[in-house]
Amino acid sequence: MTTRYAIIAITLAALVRIAAFGQTAKIHIEPIRGNMYMLAGSGGNITLQIGPDGIIMVDTGVENRTDDVLAAVQQAAQFHMKIMNGPRTPIRFIINTSIDPLHIGGNFKIAESKDFDPVPGGEKIIAQGEVLNRQGVESPAKASAAAPGMVTDAYFTEYYKLGHFFNGEGVQIIHVPNAHTDGDSIVWFRGSDVIAAGDVLETDRYPSIDLERGGNIKGVIDGLNAILDITYPEFRGQGGTMLVPGHGRLCYQNDVAYYRDMITIVRDRVQYLIDKKNTLEQIKAAKITRDYDPLYGTEPGSTDRFIEAIHRSLTKK
Repeated sequence: MTTRYAIIAITLAALVRIAAFGQTAKIHIEPIRGNMYMLAGSGGNITLQIGPDGIIMVDTGVENRTDDVLAAVQQAAQFHMKIMNGPRTPIRFIINTSIDPLHIGGNFKIAESKDFDPVPGGEKIIAQGEVLNRQGVESPAKASAAAPGMVTDAYFTEYYKLGHFFNGEGVQIIHVPNAHTDGDSIVWFRGSDVIAAGDVLETDRYPSIDLERGGNIKGVIDGLNAILDITYPEFRGQGGTMLVPGHGRLCYQNDVAYYRDMITIVRDRVQYLIDKKNTLEQIKAAKITRDYDPLYGTEPGSTDRFIEAIHRSLTKK
């Protein structure tokens, strides 16, 4: 067998094995590049960085899928470390991109599991400060008991950096204020050039803007522009920096730009109709998103919720 065909055979075998892992754990394991992986099917997307230092886990999915998620994490680690029957790889850090239950729901069970083994004296569960504040308000029973799964390392600055290289690269956590919520973060794996964007970016639906938790349309657009500022394309917007959205498929810079442009266009259409003294119901009836609905509006009610969120953002005093 020539070297070229041997490489092809090895690659195909690896992809088949990854697919088998996803079927076993009922969670899809998606290789990104190098030691980076995405888990899909547990609510929101989960990003993993795996290596000899352990695992960084960005978001934890919904609570009722935690056992499947933990199984998928270890299967991805075994595949990456090429030790199929070796010891379990410890989860050293959890980073939460927001307070959304689809992303933070698995915190408590994972923090109590045998796989969670933070470095003594180091960070454990990291999130922007508003996530910690809201955990205390929205989960008072767990907070009062100081249960595992609560944010242990909250940051209140523009960004936060892990104190040292982890698996050979620096990791930077950047606050995106008042986007999906007021406590959103994106996580930038600097050496891998991979960004876990959380719900600031969703490739399969209109943005979910949680106004009650401090989100608004301007913050979403500003957040997407901030992502574009630190991404690099390889050619014509594709390749280069890879992004894990809160929901949907892996994507590149051009996908972020298209999503940003769509949101900006719909916002401007809503603003135009507000200026023309249209009511919210009249704006909904105008079907101003019909050119985008086949891609982003397939979930029942999502279009109306998006229009309502924009309208409330633009008219809130």
